[in-house]
Amino acid sequence: MAKRKKIKTTHRNRPGRISFKLRVKSRKKRKSSYRAGRLIGFLKISAVACVLVAVGVGFVFLEKHVASKSKRTGSLELVDVPDWVNEQLKEKIYFAASSYGGDIRLDKDAAASIQRSIESSVAWLDQVKVQTTHDSVRIWGRWRRPLGLIELGSRKTCYVDAELVVLDFVPVSALPIVKIKGLLLPAKAPSVGKLWQLDDLAAAVAVLSRLDRMDKLVTADKPLLYEIDRIDVTNFNGRQSGRKPHIVLYTKDDTEIIWGAEIGSWQRYLEAADQEKLTNLYNYYKEHGTILNSAKYIDLRSQQHDVSLPIDKY
Repeated sequence: MAKRKKIKTTHRNRPGRISFKLRVKSRKKRKSSYRAGRLIGFLKISAVACVLVAVGVGFVFLEKHVASKSKRTGSLELVDVPDWVNEQLKEKIYFAASSYGGDIRLDKDAAASIQRSIESSVAWLDQVKVQTTHDSVRIWGRWRRPLGLIELGSRKTCYVDAELVVLDFVPVSALPIVKIKGLLLPAKAPSVGKLWQLDDLAAAVAVLSRLDRMDKLVTADKPLLYEIDRIDVTNFNGRQSGRKPHIVLYTKDDTEIIWGAEIGSWQRYLEAADQEKLTNLYNYYKEHGTILNSAKYIDLRSQQHDVSLPIDKY
């Protein structure tokens, strides 16, 4: 009886194991493809989210850009400015209107805001009015005109106008501003824009105001005040001596112009009327063309009823 040959099987000839491995490999492929799909989906969602965030941020910046563009800026226009107002004074108005150097805004609240800023920080302009147009801001008001200069010590000076309002010092070469001497100054002067209510200061300003009015009426082409250097009220109301004049003006060459008692008090001291004093002074000025280097002194206190008056009012 013939022997049966044994068939040797190798590893690859075992069908059961081969099919098992194929199933495992297939399962791994499916799992890896599933993971790859999930990763791709996640990346797509992330990309879409980033795009949406970028678009949202862009809209925010665009909105801010449009809002900033809607706030228009314009130029500043000062209306009815007197000839004596210089560039330095105009700059004070500009800085106040522009919040100290910024752009001039033309939004709906600009006029009210600018008016408040000028009123609070610039004493030179009174009764301020502000109007905005499509391309500018128009500002006008009543300019305060300084009459007297007061030295406060330590190189500090200030002005006062005809209403005794204190103005900060700015060189104004186009006006005849007279120094006021002999004041009994308090320890602290009022702040800029406030009234300075001193009797001797009020008396000095009252005389200067009369001279200023006469200049405009009688000698507008050559104001007499340009020849006056200072007014001295050291002996106001005779507080130092009853025999010396109460108020004295000095020209630029130190010629004395003896005014006498304060405005409205001439009868009490038997002096010439205030109108007569002004008339005598301006008649002398017009006759000689100047009050400089023409006399040792000019005493306006003596009564002269036969003087012809150049004007009826002063």
